[in-house]
Order: sequence, then structure tokens, then C-alpha cells
Amino acid sequence: MKELILVFIAASITNNFVLTYFLGICPFIGVSGKIDSSIGLGIATTFVMTMAATVTWLIYYYILVPFNLVFLQYVTFIIVIASFVQFVEMVIRKVSPPLYKALGIFLPLITTNCAILGLTLFMVLRNYSFLEAVVFGLGAGVGFTLALVIMAGIREDLVFAEVPEPLQGAGITLIIAGMLAMAFMGFGGIISG
Repeated sequence: MKELILVFIAASITNNFVLTYFLGICPFIGVSGKIDSSIGLGIATTFVMTMAATVTWLIYYYILVPFNLVFLQYVTFIIVIASFVQFVEMVIRKVSPPLYKALGIFLPLITTNCAILGLTLFMVLRNYSFLEAVVFGLGAGVGFTLALVIMAGIREDLVFAEVPEPLQGAGITLIIAGMLAMAFMGFGGIISG
């Protein structure tokens, strides 16, 4: 149980995919303007990451490895990810049309989010057990959501701040992203992996 907790904390905080590995930066910058849309995308991405970790682990260890088809790993993982993203997109469109509209192009772009493909590849490279892979997927999704929501909260408060004109917009957003990355890297070494 302790090992699973360490995997979760490492994936969500000390090795945060966005702020430590710099994976998934496009939705991080693009959707982090409002807390509501950040939470929505974060939950959708967490679901896709958790399910992708679960299904790709099963496919990898029960189909690709036994039948010596490991060379199909990338293609298989991308197909699994794309399938879950399509499912999430259909559910959000049906359940919450305003959220679907707010997320716009970033919802289908979860498919090309390198953080999710990185998750599946890290899972295999680190030789996680099935439970560790599921917890790793959940932790990575929670960490992604955490980064999005923190950035959205800061960006919403920036409306009331006196930001110098040359830094307004992308400039201040990238500076804040760098400061958040440094803050999260401060947790490095506490838990490895």
C-alpha cells in the first residue's frame, strides 16, 4: 500500500507531467484561463489517463509481449488513447454542452496530448505492476488537473493586477508557468520515480 501511495504522490506532485516533464503544455496554456474549464478538462484528462494506463498495461503484458508484438506499442497505445478521448468527448457533449463549448478544440486534442502517451510509455519503462500502473495514471491525471487549476486561479486573478503592457497575455502566462515549474521542482528528491 505504501508503494502505491508513493507512486501517486510522485506522479501528481514531485514528477508532475506538466510542471516537471513539460508534457501537455498546449492545453495547460490554452485552457487555463478559467477555473471551470480547467476543472472540466482536468477531469476528462484524468479519466483518459487512468483508463489508458489500465488498458495499455493489459494489452502490453497480455498481448504485445507474449506474441512478440512489442513493435506495435506506439500504435496500440495511441489507438487506445484516441478511443477513450472519443468516448469522453461524446459524454461531455451530451451531459454538459456549455463545458463542451468552453473546451472547444482542446477536448479532441487530448488525443495528441503528449502527457498521456508519455504516461503509457513511462509505465512500461518503469515496469509497474497493474495496480501501480492504474495509480500512476490516476496520480498523473490529478497532477495535470492540479497544474491546470492553479494556473487558472492565478490567471483569473491577473485581471485585477497591474501587469506591465509588454508582459500582458502570453508573456506573463509563460513567466507564471516557469515560476510554478520551479515551485514543483522544489519537491524533487522527496520521492523518486
